[in-house]
Amino acid sequence: MELLTIGVFAKASRLSPKALRLYDALGLLTPARVDPVTGYRLYTPDQLDQARLVAWLRRLGMPLARIRQVCALDAGPAGQEIRAFWAQVEADTAARRDLAMFLIDHLSWKDPAMPPTDQPLGLRYAALSDTGLVRESNQDTAYAGSRLLAVADGCGSQGGPASAAAIDALKHLETDSVQAGNLLNVLEDVIEQAKQAVHDIAESGSSHEDTGTTLTAMLWTGSQLALVHIGDSRVYLLRDGELFQITHDHTMVQSMVDEGRLSPEEAASHPQRSLLVRALGHGADATPDMRLHHAQREDRYLLCSDGLSTVVPTQEIHRVLFEFSEPEQAVRELIALANGFGSPDNVSCVVADVLELQP
Repeated sequence: MELLTIGVFAKASRLSPKALRLYDALGLLTPARVDPVTGYRLYTPDQLDQARLVAWLRRLGMPLARIRQVCALDAGPAGQEIRAFWAQVEADTAARRDLAMFLIDHLSWKDPAMPPTDQPLGLRYAALSDTGLVRESNQDTAYAGSRLLAVADGCGSQGGPASAAAIDALKHLETDSVQAGNLLNVLEDVIEQAKQAVHDIAESGSSHEDTGTTLTAMLWTGSQLALVHIGDSRVYLLRDGELFQITHDHTMVQSMVDEGRLSPEEAASHPQRSLLVRALGHGADATPDMRLHHAQREDRYLLCSDGLSTVVPTQEIHRVLFEFSEPEQAVRELIALANGFGSPDNVSCVVADVLELQP
């Protein structure tokens, strides 16, 4: 078989000679032969397909170590690995987009040229937590106040105290004034305070490594709700009769759905559907999702632990939020529904309505 010089091979593969020498050094694309006298690298035409694959994967931004893994796979598994990589890229891009939008909204709110809200808005709210029908104790904590809404779902030997400590770390936001230009810093600070509070609870127990909690909270600013979200508790928004889930579950199964490895139907019954990839706890990734939501009059927000969302069908959650006008009625009915479906876990709900403040 005729061998191609590195120059000819570089032109055919759209890789520079410099890149080919690098990939050789990394064991990613080894020449078929190296001339013992000149040291020239020589390649076979059969290596062009792999070289072009490497070139395309580099254009995708895939790290060299992962390209090596892909190139070692057969076509089918290689395609699945590329799909998984791209799903992660899209998830990372979405997270950066959320942060960019948060900063844009944050700076717009800070801008004195922005007109004030026509009508002052406030919240009407209720919170309720229930042990359920199977668990012996309640490791959930739910809280609702005039400025702070929060749900935390604890796990491990000290899960109940951990979830309570995480929310207690946020309660000073009810009374502390938050300047418009300092909102992002305040949210980052309270997450650090919640992490430390959970760490302290875990250290006080005999098995600190299994103690942790989710944390999903919204801070009312007067016309916006600033969301902080870690774990698989959820926030839903009912607006103009339609229900939207506005958080993304930080679970292993949801990651597999994002990567195309599982369908949503398969995920719903997966035995590891509650395995978290982000949480507050020992050694856990506690990176929060943060974003701002512009509130509208008659919006209704639901914060809930997975004891509701994994048991009660979404259409039933929608029905209750639509039919029961008082937040107190809604939270009681949602927990009654969860118990009606067997309630294998603790269940917690916060319902908050946005309404005009009376002069």
